[in-house]
Amino acid sequence: MYGLHAVTELLKQHPEDVLELLLQADREDKRFNELKALAATAGVSMQALERREFERRLKNLHPGAVHQGVMALCRLGGSVLDERGLDALLDSLSTPALLLVLDEVTDPHNLGACLRTADAAGVHAVIVPKDRSAQLNMTVRKVACGAAETIAFVAVTNLSRTLESLQERGIWIAGAAGEAQSTLYETDLRVPIAIVMGSEGKGLRRLTREHCDYLMSIPMAGALSSLNVSVATGLCLFEAVRQRAGLGAGA
Repeated sequence: MYGLHAVTELLKQHPEDVLELLLQADREDKRFNELKALAATAGVSMQALERREFERRLKNLHPGAVHQGVMALCRLGGSVLDERGLDALLDSLSTPALLLVLDEVTDPHNLGACLRTADAAGVHAVIVPKDRSAQLNMTVRKVACGAAETIAFVAVTNLSRTLESLQERGIWIAGAAGEAQSTLYETDLRVPIAIVMGSEGKGLRRLTREHCDYLMSIPMAGALSSLNVSVATGLCLFEAVRQRAGLGAGA
């Protein structure tokens, strides 16, 4: 993992996963020194490399990466669950399920941003299809800033079948769609629910849309007709957080 912010978050949340910290020898500033102090406190070994050697090492792993002079060699956390793992997770919940389903979101930056937002909102699991979707690569992990290691990430073979399985459990399926008559703020998100977001360009697929119990829209007052999927995800999830604020742990 590379970049000041991503590596700092990793050291704060999972220092045990960092095997070694590689640092560019000629860099020296406040944020860089704070990072080194954090690594020292966690007992992580550090190695300073000359700029040319540092960039050669990183180029072999991540060509074109914006590294800011820091790279962490680490063991990957955050395993990918399958349908059985999702079932086990849902069986263990003591609060109404809050799930995020991403229907063919292929941009790893958008997936990483959605994971970070989902973690902040207390989402129980993020579900994606195995095919035609971004997966947990290093770009996603960097953008997620540690969320990829903490949130349950589920890759399923057949998304429509998974949605049907969720409905059989009493989980409602709410799809975000610009043409929906009901808005996000008119939708009851306190119930066990899976919020489904469509792809960056086409939105929800027809089959996915047909498996939704209802659709909801985000009111738009400006000239643009849509939002970036990670921004729209944040609005939907934190409206659910707002509505659920009064629910007790045993609700």
